[in-house]
Amino acid sequence: MQITDILSPDCTLCAAPGSSKKRILESISQLAHLHNQNFPETQILDALLGRERMGSTGIGQGIAIPHGRIDGLQKITAVLVTCKPGINFDAIDNQPVDVFFAILVPAEQTEGHLQTLATVAQKLAEKNTIKQIRNAQTNQELYEAIL
Repeated sequence: MQITDILSPDCTLCAAPGSSKKRILESISQLAHLHNQNFPETQILDALLGRERMGSTGIGQGIAIPHGRIDGLQKITAVLVTCKPGINFDAIDNQPVDVFFAILVPAEQTEGHLQTLATVAQKLAEKNTIKQIRNAQTNQELYEAIL
């Protein structure tokens, strides 16, 4: 799987407004809704918040991979968002998070979900990729940074 299989340029947001976990997840939900009009923002937000209640998806070093399952979704959809400054996201290292790679998966895709999470985590572990993401000034630069 390639990142371009799940992330499109219109699903990136550089320097999103967000002062809390809920606010940034709302921004992610709005962007995901624009890409998946059949799914209301509230349904997307509920899926992301539901997963966060099980434990934070903040993986450390300023990175979070929020994800959720959506009934009726046809294919995996990703949203890449940055914010400045970073926000408290209850990350594993208790550091603020400024890079969010959200993943929405069809409810019935278990194996694909795990493979997608692994691919994204591996990509975000690349120091050069994270540096480019954090230095991006536009949505297009943000999209190109993750490729």
